[in-house]
Parts: sequence; C-alpha cells; structure tokens
Amino acid sequence: MSGHALGTAVGLLLDRALGEPPDAWHPVAWFGTAMQHVEQRLYADNRVRGTAHAAIGAGTGLLAGVVLVRVCDLAPVPRPLGRVVATALAVGVASSGRMLRNTSQDIQQLLAQEDLAGARERVTWLVGRDPSGLDASGIASAVVESLAENTVDAVVAPVFWALVAGAPGVLAHRAVNTMDAMVGHHSERYERYGWAAARLDDLMAWVPARIMAGVVAVVSCLTPDAPGPQAVLRIVRRDAPAHPSPNAGVAESAAAAALGVRLGGPLHYGSRFEDRPVLGEGPRPTAHTISSARSLVDAVEWALVAGTLASALASHQPEREEPP
Repeated sequence: MSGHALGTAVGLLLDRALGEPPDAWHPVAWFGTAMQHVEQRLYADNRVRGTAHAAIGAGTGLLAGVVLVRVCDLAPVPRPLGRVVATALAVGVASSGRMLRNTSQDIQQLLAQEDLAGARERVTWLVGRDPSGLDASGIASAVVESLAENTVDAVVAPVFWALVAGAPGVLAHRAVNTMDAMVGHHSERYERYGWAAARLDDLMAWVPARIMAGVVAVVSCLTPDAPGPQAVLRIVRRDAPAHPSPNAGVAESAAAAALGVRLGGPLHYGSRFEDRPVLGEGPRPTAHTISSARSLVDAVEWALVAGTLASALASHQPEREEPP
C-alpha cells in the first residue's frame, strides 16, 4: 500500500509538472486508435458486440498495467521501488488535471476578451454538447461542469484505482473511460453498442465520484464565504439523484454548492435535446466562476497528493524493536 500511495502522489506531481505528452507519444492516443480498429471489425448494432468491445478494451488496459509492473520489477532496483515507479508512470499517463485547468483558463481568457466564437470553439475540447447556441454564461457553466466531472475521471479515479490495484487498476480504468468517451453516447449508432462501455465506466467511477464530493466539501472551507461541508453534502443529496448520470451529478452538484452557483438546464448534443436538472443554488456562472472552479479542483488534487503522501508515510513506519 505504501508503494502504491507514494507512486500515486508522484504520478499526480508528474502530470502537474509535465502535462500531456504529444498525441504521437501518448499511450492513451495509441489505445484510442487501436480501439477504432476493433470497432471497425466488431461493430454491430447490439449489446453483445458492444460488450465484447468493452471487454477487449478493459482487458488491454489491465494487461498493459501488468506488463508495466513486470518490466519495473525487472529493473535493477529494489522491488518496492519498482512498484512505486510503475504506479507513478500509470497515474502520470492516466491523469490530466493540468490539461483541464489550462484549457479552462484559455476559455476564461476568451470570454474576458468577449471572443464568444473562440470560446465556443475551445469549449468543445472539454464537452460534447453543441456550443453554437451558448452565451457567455452557458459556456462558463459548461466549463465548470466539465472541470467537476472530468476531475473525477482524470484525477480522483486514477488515485482510487492506484491505491486499490496499482498500475493495472489505473490503466484498466483509463481504458474504460476512454472507450466511454468514444462509444458511450446516446446516439443512433452507439445506443446499444456503447451500452457496456458506458455502464462499466459508471461502475468504475461510482466510488471516485463520491470521494470527489467529499473532498470538495472539505476543501471548500478554504474559500471565503464558503457554505461549509454540511451544506455542500446537503445539496449533493438533494440534487444529484435527478441527474441522468449516477456520477456526473454528484461531482457537478458538489461543485455548484461549493461555488454558490446554479448549474444544469437545457443542453443540445447535436440534434438531441436534454433538459438537465438544475444543480445548486445561486446565480448562473460567469467567466470569474471558471477561475473559482479551477482553484477548487486544484485544491482537490493537492488534497489527494497530501493524502497519498501521508498514507505512504504512515504505512512505512519502521517496526519497533521488542524490549529484551
């Protein structure tokens, strides 16, 4: 456990320092390309083929993690250190908190410059909804919701699965989450084929989403005029169940409560319309809210770094010598 915890903290710090590698060198991009070929050969408009697709992808991620551990075990270093390195590399590859924060900052600057067209184009880097009809508040809301939901997928879940199962758990989750982004849509093509990937992603993110809400409730106390942990959790219990996603609603309602804003409402995904439930209380988000949301998720990540480092130190205490 101490090796997994230390490796997790190092992996998060690697992502903070280095960010995402170029697509040509990114293992997640390689995986996405491979799964496109799997889909081309396997696709049929039914759940059976989709379940096979999900199993192949999840198995590939799990196997990649096992291979990474074995390779690190063969390195000329003590075995515990090899496990730390394997976990750190897996978490560093699977995490993308820096990218989320940087993209949100870019969008905030475009809104501040009143470049609505540029902000609409850039927000598609974070969300799948149709941005063409979004005003400044709608774009800000989309960014805040994305920061909350994607922090679960790209920060909290890698930490959770690293602590539970090391590098294999991290990369299996990253594979499942990537498949969900590729085929887990409510669309004519993927409604049945993407069902298994979407449900598996929901399952693997269920605990991380609730950890996210708990950490948000705690770190929100660092913000002046914060509502307090009990108020955040009250709004999560009240509003999250109405959201169509069992996990996104938890993360988004926690962020809405901590920031004192109102998220949700009508959305367009191409030709499909969704009337999402309202989450939280207060005014609609503005460009300034993006800055506050970015600080909030940054605090969540630092809390996880501190927590995993503390766990590593606590579980690596030297044994006391028995008295004679």
